[in-house]
Amino acid sequence: MAFQVGDPVIYKKPKSSSCPGPRARDVYPLEHGETYHYVVDKFWKVVGVNNDDTVDVVTRTGKKHRIEKDDPNLQKAHFLKYMVFRNRFPDVAPE
Repeated sequence: MAFQVGDPVIYKKPKSSSCPGPRARDVYPLEHGETYHYVVDKFWKVVGVNNDDTVDVVTRTGKKHRIEKDDPNLQKAHFLKYMVFRNRFPDVAPE
């Protein structure tokens, strides 16, 4: 998948805890039922495309992450999803 600087992306972040939050989905209990495994959608923007098959993304709070382009949890936000969740994407200018 070809990413460009400024692309809005959605990252499906896997998490585990004893009390999933309201945005958790695909929730299921782990072995003894004391904790749960789930996925939370993270709304980021691409700020850099690297030659080593990674992309640099930024969160709403300004944190930066480097993600592999072929990570199955990373996807471009299609137009409709972008319009629905546009307030959750960071409002940053590309570097």
